[in-house]
Amino acid sequence: MPCGYLARPKIPLKKGERMLFGEVKRSISIEGVMPERALLRLKRAGIPVFNVKKTEKTRILLQVKKKDCEKVFAIYPNVCYNSNIYSPYVVQDLGATGVFGVLEGLKMRIGLWLGALAFVIVSLWLNTFVFAVDVIGAQSYTRDALLALERGGIRTLAPYSAENTDLICAELLALDGVEYCSVKKVGTRVRVEIRTAKFEKPTFSDGAMQAKHTGELVALTVLRGTALKKIGDKVTAGETLVQDGFETEDGGQVRVQVIARVRIACSYEGVHAAESAEEAFAQAYLELSLGPRDEITEKAITQTQDGFHVKIAYTAIETWNF
Repeated sequence: MPCGYLARPKIPLKKGERMLFGEVKRSISIEGVMPERALLRLKRAGIPVFNVKKTEKTRILLQVKKKDCEKVFAIYPNVCYNSNIYSPYVVQDLGATGVFGVLEGLKMRIGLWLGALAFVIVSLWLNTFVFAVDVIGAQSYTRDALLALERGGIRTLAPYSAENTDLICAELLALDGVEYCSVKKVGTRVRVEIRTAKFEKPTFSDGAMQAKHTGELVALTVLRGTALKKIGDKVTAGETLVQDGFETEDGGQVRVQVIARVRIACSYEGVHAAESAEEAFAQAYLELSLGPRDEITEKAITQTQDGFHVKIAYTAIETWNF
C-alpha cells in the first residue's frame, strides 16, 4: 500500500452513511505518531470518514460530516485551545470543503462586503449631486455663469443634469469678448471655463503720414493714400510723406485712412566725453532711440582731444496703420 494514501476499504462505511450531494463536509487534519490508529478509534465511535489521504508520515487529511465534527474533537481535543488536556494527536479543523468552504468564507466576510457595497452605493449616489461650482478663466463673468447654470437647471445641492450644457455655453459665448466656454462635472463639483479674446480690435490713426527721421528714402509701400515722396528723395523729420486723400477726376478730394510703410537711410554723428569707445557708443545708441525694427548698418568711433567721435549709419522703419 502506498504510504501517501490509506485505502478506504480498511474503514468500511455502513449503508446510508455516504453523504448526499450538497451535504456539508469539513476537512480534518490529524497529526501524530502512526496517525492511522486515530482512524480506528473514529471507526469504533461510529464516525464515517471520507477522502482519507496521508500527506506526510505523521499526518493524514480526512473529511467528516459537519454534524460529526464535534464528536471528533470530543475524542481528540484540540490541544491548540486546550493546552491542559493531553491528546496523542494534534487535530485541526481546516474548514468546510468545496462550495461550502467558499460560502463559509463569504459568510465570515459578509460585514466587510456589505460595508464596501454600502460605500459604493453612497458614493455613486452622492456623485450625482452638485456641491460646488468653480468658474475658471474670466472671473469677471462669474455672476453671469452662475445665472446661466441656474437657468439651465444646474444648482448646488441638487442632482446634476447635462441636458442643457450646450445652451448654457451658447449663452455665455454671447457675452462680450468670450471666445471659449465649457461646462463639465468633476466629481461633485461643476467646472465652468470661460476664455476671453486675447486680441483687441485694431484701431486706425487718422491724418497724413509724416517722417520721424531725417535721411534718404530707400523704400516706400503705400496701400492707401497719396505718396508725396519717391525712392531716393531726401526727407526731413516732420515732413509729410503720404497724404491722407486723393483727388478725383472731377477735381474733388476724397479722404482716406493712410496705410503705408517707409524705410529711411539715416546717419548720426557726435562727440561724447567717455572713458572708452564702448561707453561712447552706448551714449550715442541711447540718443538714437532706435526702434525694434531699426538696423545699424555701419559705425565708426575715433578718439579726439574732446572725447570720442562717433559716426553711425542706420536704417529706420516707419509705419502708419500698416
